[in-house]
Amino acid sequence: MRQFTPEVVPPARRGHEQAVLGLLRAYGPLNRGELSQRCGLSRTTLHDTISGLLTAGAVVTATPDEAPRGRGRPAERLALNPAAGQALGIDFARRAVHVAALGVTYEIVGTVGEAHAPGLPWPDRVALAERLVRGLLGGGLWRRTLKGVGVGVVGPLTGAWDQARNGSRDGALSGVAALLGERFGGPVLLDNNTRLAALAESTWGAAAGDQDALYLRLSYGVGGGVVAGGVLHRGADGVSGEIGHVPVDPAGRPCECGGTGCLETVASIRAVLDAYRARGGRGDDLPALTAAVEARDPIALGLLSEVGGQIGRVLAALSNAIGPRVIVIGGELAELGAPLLEPVRKALDAGAVPISRHRLTLRRAALGDVAGAFGGVALALGESPLLSRYPAPEPEPEPEPGPADSRAVGRRGGPAPRPAVGRGAAQARPRLPLTTSPSLPVSRGRRAAS
Repeated sequence: MRQFTPEVVPPARRGHEQAVLGLLRAYGPLNRGELSQRCGLSRTTLHDTISGLLTAGAVVTATPDEAPRGRGRPAERLALNPAAGQALGIDFARRAVHVAALGVTYEIVGTVGEAHAPGLPWPDRVALAERLVRGLLGGGLWRRTLKGVGVGVVGPLTGAWDQARNGSRDGALSGVAALLGERFGGPVLLDNNTRLAALAESTWGAAAGDQDALYLRLSYGVGGGVVAGGVLHRGADGVSGEIGHVPVDPAGRPCECGGTGCLETVASIRAVLDAYRARGGRGDDLPALTAAVEARDPIALGLLSEVGGQIGRVLAALSNAIGPRVIVIGGELAELGAPLLEPVRKALDAGAVPISRHRLTLRRAALGDVAGAFGGVALALGESPLLSRYPAPEPEPEPEPGPADSRAVGRRGGPAPRPAVGRGAAQARPRLPLTTSPSLPVSRGRRAAS
């Protein structure tokens, strides 16, 4: 496999590319003059944009224009390249697999998802993902044009890495990266799936255009993601966004992380259902709880009011520490709507510091269950400026230089700075401004399973 380092594209250039690709998608092959008339870009900007698209293979030269032009050769026409390639995003949630495919011409090829039993072995989950991809893209020709695969998995990782170069460094996932590489053949990048959902919501969804955002996902697990200063934050050990493990009840239930009374023991789907039954409610799954809420069951409404209050107090504390402008709540529990979200809002308003209380916005997530998969696509293509300073895998440690090793010693006797590698090289770039991304055009898709 080849080494894969996604390029971070400045928002202005991305906008120019989308304008040109949108015109070619709407009108078919056009020559440069026709593109210039329709897109309004300067001659130099249009030339640079087209050159970049031709180099990337997103655009190809079509049959020359047959209309007479006087002297010189006929004007060449430009068209979308149907074989330009695709990027895949795969979200391995706790009880489902979701897949999204995006062409390098930035058009959604489709999305699909399928639920599975909890605890399904990894080989079976990877096989399920491949079957979904085959159904979405058809046959096996997609392998030839695959540009990259961004994969979301549950839990913190010690590194967001290029599997082709480094392989997995998390023991539990060491075989998963290899399985994915064998099945899909392209470069594979892994990261926390909830952080990828935060990336997607901040690129195309409810937080698009906001430099500072906090994302919370309420599902069978509870997690989140942080965007600070227009950059997706990962944390020193990959634990940024582990909101589900903020303690809320010192005398509460044990958590799988080893702690006690974490938010996940209160606000995950399983925890809410357990609490509902313990109070006398009847319902073994989320649809039953949803029906109870719609029927105005006082037990369900009272429980959601308490859970929402605990969520809101955690978000208020995080808001005071991080300072987001917008908080996005997603996941299946968020679909319960106002009975849960209004108590969240009230507790958030009560706990947020006055200076930001009236500027802080609480929003429902916009991308649904496929958000993590879309975040995987963004990771694979470097689609979002939020990745402009996203950390790369740390290089292997080098031995300390000896007294005679002058190559590793600076002028003043200190060690020479080590060059950045991989995506970490972007840390030396100036921060890119985040602009609101246009809605992605959909050519073919399927409703993702919950």
